[in-house]
Amino acid sequence: MLEWLQANLATVIISAVVAVLLGAIVFNMIRNKKKGKSSCSCGCGGCPMSDSCHGKK
Repeated sequence: MLEWLQANLATVIISAVVAVLLGAIVFNMIRNKKKGKSSCSCGCGGCPMSDSCHGKK
């Protein structure tokens, strides 16, 4: 087990960093969704899907 860990240490570290970053992104998206913030960065003024993501007013 120790030999395998030494041979794959770089892969394990990089995978852990990527997993933490992905978790942080998902957590931020969930928090923004609960606050009612839009995921559209353009404000959905010219977004072709604005009707489906924000409904008609």
